[in-house]
Amino acid sequence: MTTILLADDHGLIRGGIRMILQSEDDFEIVGEAADGAEAVDLARSLRPDLVLMDVQMPGLDGLEATRQIVAAGDCAVLILTTFNREDYLFQALQAGASGFLLKNSPPEDLISAVRVVARGDSLLAPELTRRLFDQFMARPAASQRPDLLNLLTEREEQILRLMANGDSNAEIAVKLFVGDATVKTHVSRVLNKLGLRDRVQAVVYAYETGVVSPGDNPP
Repeated sequence: MTTILLADDHGLIRGGIRMILQSEDDFEIVGEAADGAEAVDLARSLRPDLVLMDVQMPGLDGLEATRQIVAAGDCAVLILTTFNREDYLFQALQAGASGFLLKNSPPEDLISAVRVVARGDSLLAPELTRRLFDQFMARPAASQRPDLLNLLTEREEQILRLMANGDSNAEIAVKLFVGDATVKTHVSRVLNKLGLRDRVQAVVYAYETGVVSPGDNPP
């Protein structure tokens, strides 16, 4: 059973999301919050598997609430917002969100996203990677290679580049002519060596540190 906390300042929206998710036998809504501060408090007390978090809420917004929840290690956060804005996407991922979904997505996409994040994976579709790419277009290249990158083997850095390109494990396996299990092992090692939580953080890290740059074509 996946336990879920809903955080949105509109009761009708919470009700609609609740109806969609409660139609699944393996989901349980354990609480609802009308603002970011309440979401932080309920995440701490209820310890759900994940929070479905709106961005724009009165008082403490969803981005800051996400930072606090993730920093405390209370649960994973899936951002669910009306606003199709690249700055929200980037700030949400920097805050530690494990995924980002628009409210006009089909119900089946919401259900799938909850399952993906709940099992500890990240929701980073290719179109989201494209937006991250656009965020870095105007940024200067990193001037110095971080020491942590030197911990990676050549193959592990190659895996990091492909993750930053938005490739799934299966796609990476095809490109490198290896098995899915081998890719999964390499991905885990990359995350552990760099102290990253998931693939989303890996992509942000790759762009911020200059491992990949706008215009690169990963091997």
